Amino acid sequence: MAEIDARPSRGSEANQAARGERAAQSRTIVSEAPDWVQTLVSRYDSEVSPEPGRRLRVELKAREQGSWEVVLADAGATLAPSSGRPDATIAADPATWERIATGTDRALAAYLDGHLSVRRNLHVGVGFLAATGGSTKAARMRFRSVARRDARVSMVEAGEGSAVLAIHGLGGTKGSFLPTVAALSDRFRVIAVDLPGFGDSDKPIGVAYDAGFFASACIDLLDALELDRVHVIGNSLGGRVALELGLRQPARVQRLALLACSLAWRRPRPWAPLVRLTRPELGLVQLAPRSVVDGIVRRLIPGANDGWAAAGVDEFLRAYLTPSGRAAFYAASRHIYLDEPHGSDGFWTRLVGLEPDALFIWGREDKLVPIGFKRHVADALPQAQHLELDCGHVPQIERPRPTNEAIAAFLSGALVTDRPASGTSGPERAAA
Repeated sequence: MAEIDARPSRGSEANQAARGERAAQSRTIVSEAPDWVQTLVSRYDSEVSPEPGRRLRVELKAREQGSWEVVLADAGATLAPSSGRPDATIAADPATWERIATGTDRALAAYLDGHLSVRRNLHVGVGFLAATGGSTKAARMRFRSVARRDARVSMVEAGEGSAVLAIHGLGGTKGSFLPTVAALSDRFRVIAVDLPGFGDSDKPIGVAYDAGFFASACIDLLDALELDRVHVIGNSLGGRVALELGLRQPARVQRLALLACSLAWRRPRPWAPLVRLTRPELGLVQLAPRSVVDGIVRRLIPGANDGWAAAGVDEFLRAYLTPSGRAAFYAASRHIYLDEPHGSDGFWTRLVGLEPDALFIWGREDKLVPIGFKRHVADALPQAQHLELDCGHVPQIERPRPTNEAIAAFLSGALVTDRPASGTSGPERAAA
């Protein structure tokens, strides 16, 4: 019988030494980390933001104090040496971090108040904040994905009570409704979804990405969540999808809150024949380098490197800089332009038959959906309510307080009316 050499090989000795060195380094990182870092890591609840099969890294930065990297996996969260390639970076001053560590659910409040920033991947960063919030309430904010026929759909929800579905705009994600989720969760169960093709939802190639497709995807989601009837909030493209839900499935929709809602063009569309011939699959090829696309987007959006705008740009680029994300964006943009206004199946022809009660919130400075559309909507839906705000195309981000107050009042059955011309601080409400 051949003799077996039981001595460890040089390779195994090297591997053991490397593992020992990493373990020692990890112990040093843990021992040197401030108490607030260790508190957050110890509070991590993987059920709040489950990412099965994924290994993610979150960088925690404290100004003038340093930074620490946390590895998230199925087993929980652990401190680790910096990789230099975190999936999300969360930054705040040391005093803010200390306040977060001494209470529950303070991180999300700090984020919404602008005392804490999340960059790179908003889903991972805010998911980490929610998962380390320390709350054990069933109604706490939580992230998850739901598998449906055409795509796995990512969502965030919070609260209890009547269900509210929030749908983002073109190029946006569920992150644009985080202030609304937080503001309404004391009265409603609010569910903000990434539409297929956007954010952290799947991005199938070759599907329509029109209002009908998105509406069907939302119905699939409601079926999966066993929700028979919901209120629906939609911004921009999400507003058009919300209207499609109300037109196709009125029995599933209670009330519609439509923020800078995308509407079919009423003027001639000279480029329509060419747009019809253009295939969105061309988006599978990235013609411009990433750095060029990044620079163009940030130059087009004021304040693109700070606050909510910076997080929104990060989210847009995260999807757009993937082949399937670009194809979805081009396809959805194409259908917005080609949305037929008139005829038996035209948008404005169908709109007069909308059954659910609707509130339209308009931005006086909106360049994408001008407030002039208000009179056309009023003609088609004389029973609809309207509110004008001094903002642009994303009221829930630009004017969150009056927007969310109006939505909450409307969904609760109140009448929302515009203030006199001199008032710009928010809506007046009267009992319906």
